Amino acid sequence: MRFLLALLLFSFVAAPQAHADRLTGVASVIDGDTLEIRGQRIRLHGIDAPESRQLCATAEGQRWRCGQQAALSLADRIGRRQVSCTVRDIDRYGRFIAVCHQDGSDLNGWLVREGWAVAYRQYSRDYIRDENEASSARRNIWSGRFDMPWDWRRAQRGG
Repeated sequence: MRFLLALLLFSFVAAPQAHADRLTGVASVIDGDTLEIRGQRIRLHGIDAPESRQLCATAEGQRWRCGQQAALSLADRIGRRQVSCTVRDIDRYGRFIAVCHQDGSDLNGWLVREGWAVAYRQYSRDYIRDENEASSARRNIWSGRFDMPWDWRRAQRGG
């Protein structure tokens, strides 16, 4: 019910090209799995990227800012071109949960295939194949060691 009410409210306050189930526009990258289009926060469905402050380690043990790099890579990928997001749900923080596309390409899947995010199996099985591809190819976060983003967040909260 909350989802339907939020979508109804959104359809009245959103820009004309947005529909209750779709957000379209130039997106700003908030972090590796969150965008903003015209003031609306969008959490990318079925994936989880390292947090902005999260560090990963190379195979040689050198630490690097993988969360920051995931966000920068997404920003480079989308540039200032239109993004279209199909809303699936609303999370407990009031963000739209969506699959976002640009030029026919699924951005959620792209992040996972490129090794900048993992399949968020707790919520979806949509991107497991993409994760397996990135892991096998040892792309980006898969090139060394990292904590799963949900484990890293839990550790930051102290348990």
